[in-house]
Formats: sequence, C-alpha cells, structure tokens
Amino acid sequence: MIFAAGCLALAALLGVTVWTVTRHGANAPAETGQAAVGGPFQLVDQNGRPQTEALLKGKWTAVFFGFTYCPDVCPTTLQTLAAVNDRLGPQADKLQILFVTVDPARDTPAQLKAYLDSDAFPRGVIGLTGTPAQIDAAAKAYRAPYAKVGEGPDYLMEHSAYVYLMGPDGRFVRILGHDLGPDEIAEQIKKAMREQR
Repeated sequence: MIFAAGCLALAALLGVTVWTVTRHGANAPAETGQAAVGGPFQLVDQNGRPQTEALLKGKWTAVFFGFTYCPDVCPTTLQTLAAVNDRLGPQADKLQILFVTVDPARDTPAQLKAYLDSDAFPRGVIGLTGTPAQIDAAAKAYRAPYAKVGEGPDYLMEHSAYVYLMGPDGRFVRILGHDLGPDEIAEQIKKAMREQR
C-alpha cells in the first residue's frame, strides 16, 4: 500500500515536471532580471572583422539569433527593430542591433552583408557568423536553441524568436517580446534606459 502510494506520488511529480518543461521550455530565459543570459563569444562580423563580447560594452544592444534564408520570423523581427529605432528618436544612437546567424554554413560574412544592406532593415545592424562550434557556444550562452530542419540546399533552421536586450555593461536586462509591436518594445527600451541612469 505504501509502495503504491509512493509510486503514485512519483508519477504525479514527474507529470508536473514534464508539463512545466513542455509549457515553459527547459531553458526559457527569464523575462527580466539578472538571468544567466549572455557570455563570451568569438565571432566574425559581416565585414570579416573578429568580434567578441566586448562589442556589447558601452551601448545598449538588441541581440537576435536567426538566419538569412529565414522566410518569416527573421525579416519580420528586423523590420520591427527598424520601426523601434524610429520610435526611439535621439535615443536610437544608444542602441545597436546584433543579428547572430544560426546557419554558419550558408551565412558567410559576404552573405550577411548582402542581406543586412537591404533597405527594409535598420541601418547599422551588425551581423555575426563563425564556425559551427562558435555559433553553438554563443547560442548556448544566450539560451537560444536552434536546429536544422530538412536536407538539401533548401533546408531551414528552427530557432528562438527572442530578442535579448543587453545593457551597456554587457549584462542581460530583459527579453523584448516577439509578440509586441514597435511602440511597446520602444517603451520597454526607454524604460530600461531610464532605470539604469
């Protein structure tokens, strides 16, 4: 009887754990606060220059993981960030945008440059690529899961849709929700800037 009750309690606990992980994600970052998001990286920008986490120091940074062959989330997010820049007005100079590829096989520095030079995206977006191991390390540091889907030249990449706001000290500040519009995101950034004065 006691053994049966113990088994039932264990099954209930496992059920709650599975439900929590399924519903919220095992590695879902906190929306605000000092969560363990971000860290050292060694990548290359769209101009072929080596870049590290030092790139984040001194400016507010919106970090987004995606890929240039992305059919929907990536261009939409970059267009939203362009609209956010417009709404920030003079404060837009305090914000930089990093687009980190999760598809280093196709997203060479030259490919990133051609993609980010589009008039549809904000000026000055910094594209970052690297070896598969370097990209994997950066994505893990930012809790940005990704996976290759399909085979052949037209494969896609599943990836996180989070935009991470990092402070001028290089630390994580908050998630900028992909379900929010430019007005709301701009207000979140302005609020964070005010609070860190």
